[in-house]
Amino acid sequence: MKLSDIAKKMILVICILLLLIIAASIAYYRSFSFLPFAYGALLGAAGGLLKVVMLERAVKKVVGMEKERAGNYVRVQYLLRFLLTGLILVLAALVPFINIWGAVAGVLTFQIAAFSMKRFMGRKDSKTTE
Repeated sequence: MKLSDIAKKMILVICILLLLIIAASIAYYRSFSFLPFAYGALLGAAGGLLKVVMLERAVKKVVGMEKERAGNYVRVQYLLRFLLTGLILVLAALVPFINIWGAVAGVLTFQIAAFSMKRFMGRKDSKTTE
């Protein structure tokens, strides 16, 4: 499946944020105690990457649908992405070698990537219209 430029940029932002989170955890813990936090961040960021792909597929599929069917499909896809986030957080809470706060940090990378795309794409559009 070919990803759009925005999806590729979101994936890049998520990966960069993951590396920053892991580097911050190494600096904070200063020992191998950072690993559970890093595992949680990795799990959360992997979920974010999966959500980017799911969102990309949903957008491509909705383009050819009629309005009501498209709305229902988007709502179901949103619910599935929401459940994926919940599953990641529950998994992080139950598995002893995964830190839940690391998973929360990893999950937030998707939201930060989405916000940065909105921010940077808006800035790019405003420069071209001036």
